[in-house]
Amino acid sequence: MDKQILINAFYMASPAQAWTGLWAHPDAQGERYNDLSYWIELARAAKKGLIDGIFLADTLGVADIYEGRPDAVMRAGGMFPSNDPMMLIPAMAAVTEHLCFGVTANTTYEPPYLLARRLSTLDHLTRGRLSWNVVTGILASTARAMGVEPVPHDRRYELASDYMELVYKLWEESWDNDAAVRDKASRTFTDPGRVRQVSHGGHYRCEGYHLCEPSPQRTPFIYAAGGSGKGTAFAGQHAEAAFTAAHDKPSARRIVDSYRKAAEQAGRTPDSIKVFNAVTVIVAPTEAEALDLKRQYADYSNEAGNLAMMSSFLGIDLSRYDPDDPIEYVESNAMQTAVEAMTKHNGGKKVRVRDIAAFADLPGREPFVVGSPEQVCDSMIDWIDETGLDGFNLVRTVEPAGLQSFIDLVVPRLQDRGRYKTQYAPGTMREKMFPEGGARRPADHRGAAFRHRAG
Repeated sequence: MDKQILINAFYMASPAQAWTGLWAHPDAQGERYNDLSYWIELARAAKKGLIDGIFLADTLGVADIYEGRPDAVMRAGGMFPSNDPMMLIPAMAAVTEHLCFGVTANTTYEPPYLLARRLSTLDHLTRGRLSWNVVTGILASTARAMGVEPVPHDRRYELASDYMELVYKLWEESWDNDAAVRDKASRTFTDPGRVRQVSHGGHYRCEGYHLCEPSPQRTPFIYAAGGSGKGTAFAGQHAEAAFTAAHDKPSARRIVDSYRKAAEQAGRTPDSIKVFNAVTVIVAPTEAEALDLKRQYADYSNEAGNLAMMSSFLGIDLSRYDPDDPIEYVESNAMQTAVEAMTKHNGGKKVRVRDIAAFADLPGREPFVVGSPEQVCDSMIDWIDETGLDGFNLVRTVEPAGLQSFIDLVVPRLQDRGRYKTQYAPGTMREKMFPEGGARRPADHRGAAFRHRAG
């Protein structure tokens, strides 16, 4: 049986994301990012299209490497202003029954005890439809805003591993499944004998009880997005899904294989990680109309904003270079996989600064799929079949028109080919992603080692 394709809508609580400036397009509504009805409408549209989840990116700092200041992204609306994505989820969950939610939270700056509580609360309110995209943070501006020194790349992952041990203890060890007895006859809500204080003495210290009773999944479904050696090893230990942005199929195949191998090295089955690739889809009834939309989007895309966003991703101030200068490999604390894609895995071709500024299909970014519904279906199916990917994160362009076009034009054709579900599966997010499993972590997952066992 052919693999069915999983689809997330990739959003952020801001006017625009990596493709800056598109909020100003006449069909875009990104300026409504701070209007709750915007997110409710998005959830309802995704529900009708049987979209698997809304994946909410986030950042705790501002892109200020370009020209040494944040002016370019402020003008272009690129991930700035930016609201807290966790606040949006209950409203979207209230108008859907099966749509899942991925929320980004940062292990370097979020206190683990407090984050564990917020994620448990969201898992309760969504009835188990929550996932956590674990990030370690790349922006030096975040460290300055938080009043601390930036943490080197590899050290961030060492700290994240300790962080995960603590939140696993809170989620898996602190409460018995039946500790919240809700016994009105004895007037006992929680049996104290079935709740334990967590003790953790690593970099993150904790002596306390988890404040939430066990949620439907206990530990939320876990995403990871790191593609470096350290990031891939971290995903092998912890992730149930991984998010990447391979530009070409050989790179995607290599990344998928690396995640499968990392899972095996962590004592898990190789298919225990679902892998999603970012993709910019522009679809219209005909190829000519789709290409015309791409030209429109390019006209509205803000070149300075795009350079500013990529400067922060790469850790390089691109304003200091001539537009025709090629990108060279440098070690940095930023997004190492993007630099490598532009320099080491690009078949010897040079990516220039002016290429990065444009709304264009280039290494270091996600691939573009532009065309008629049949062309888009063909391309997406080929990517899945040739790379081993499980699904895609649809990168935000002109929204909600872009997502609605995908739902109206692409989803029915994928369904006709047997490559997309015709109804939602029941259960929690974990049960939807892995129907053969259950709501809780499988026994071979790192988090399962922290479950309390009597005696």
